[in-house]
Amino acid sequence: MTRLAAVSIAVLVLGAVGVGASPEAGDAQPSPVEWAKVRLLVYTRNGTGYVHDNIPASIEAIRALATEHRFSVDASDDSAVFTDDNLRKYTAVVFSNTNNVVFDNDAQRVALMRYVQAGGGFVAVHSASGTERTWRWFARLLGGAFSRHAPLQKFGVLILDRTHPSVAHLPERWETEDECYYLVRMNVNMRILAVNDLSTIQDPKEAPSTFGEVFPSVWYQEFDGGRQWYTSLGHRKSDYARPEFRQHLLGGLRSVVRDAPLDYTRAYAASPTDEPRRR
Repeated sequence: MTRLAAVSIAVLVLGAVGVGASPEAGDAQPSPVEWAKVRLLVYTRNGTGYVHDNIPASIEAIRALATEHRFSVDASDDSAVFTDDNLRKYTAVVFSNTNNVVFDNDAQRVALMRYVQAGGGFVAVHSASGTERTWRWFARLLGGAFSRHAPLQKFGVLILDRTHPSVAHLPERWETEDECYYLVRMNVNMRILAVNDLSTIQDPKEAPSTFGEVFPSVWYQEFDGGRQWYTSLGHRKSDYARPEFRQHLLGGLRSVVRDAPLDYTRAYAASPTDEPRRR
């Protein structure tokens, strides 16, 4: 199969209408952002298991973007920040390299659900896809759940949708050094922005063939009242000092920020197992 055919399959399969995100996910275009009104919560908690050493670098990168664009950032690894009253302060929540179980109780999980339902933005970076692995709603919020990754190596990332601000600045083929993440239980109607070229990846295990010779690595969607953006890239500490990766993060943030204030009259979750309602 040619690379073009593989990419076409990825677009067709993940562009199909299905469950998991709103039908508008492929059409949303970010409006200009009044950055001075933006306040982010960067959450970095990890449960038992592997913890990335890139977390301080990721916080530093987001704080540098905040200084440049004049928005506010709070960083925390304390799950007690997840309450309705506290989350009301934030335009978007960023899960930066979180992993495994990151909440102490279901009330905190419900607070995240209600925040999203009220219109809060959500950004997830790299190992955030390994967060709360048994919680179905969270996997749908992120767009999928981590399965495994190939060894760290250089490979090509193919940009599919350069109209999105997180990838508009990147070349059509972005050469990088990272881990190629494979996810499962992926939503089927997300806006896929970039895919990893599996023909350039050495993997001792068999790579998933779901999307032919590519696998999605960056996407945007709308789910359960909010906007979400995820990048599976960003394993190395040095990534967060690279101007192109910082612009990648900034574009992701831009796409989830809304001009309208949060509307908690639209929040309905009472349990982590509550199913999303059609809007």
